[in-house]
Amino acid sequence: MSALLTPPFPNLQWFVVHAKPKQEARALENLERQGFESWLPMMDIEKVRNSRVHVVTEPMFSRYLFVRMDKNLTHWGPIRSTLGVHRLVTFSNLPVAVPEEIMKLLQEAKKPSVEKLLKPGDAVQFIDGPLKGLEGIFQQPNGEMRAMVLIELLSQPQRIRADLRSLRPANS
Repeated sequence: MSALLTPPFPNLQWFVVHAKPKQEARALENLERQGFESWLPMMDIEKVRNSRVHVVTEPMFSRYLFVRMDKNLTHWGPIRSTLGVHRLVTFSNLPVAVPEEIMKLLQEAKKPSVEKLLKPGDAVQFIDGPLKGLEGIFQQPNGEMRAMVLIELLSQPQRIRADLRSLRPANS
């Protein structure tokens, strides 16, 4: 990817493409098929599905990807008519160019880490087990699938160990 960020031609710049809902990968594939240099930044996120925590890979920016093209190009029809593409992001009918420095920062920000579902201080709710329905405060992970949670029991704060799969954010 770093080769993509080094401009071999001074007129090539990155632009923002707005994809159709849930069609970012389709837009990327079809833009690349047409010979456009394209990039869809992805990230790993923890999500709860069927009372279990799963790591899923999703676009960093929902419905947005980047395409590299000549900044002097005035005919954007091939991009706009690409399957999966909703439109090219424009201001005053001109495509929005993203500075190279910003693209480099975005690429460097894409580290192989997981966006944690729960962070210390988050309100959580038990969705399984004897504490089902009770709310608490996520303190910290405690092992691979366990966590320390602060709950109020008999009018006193108590730290307990809990199975991560039995927790979810309280506001969801």
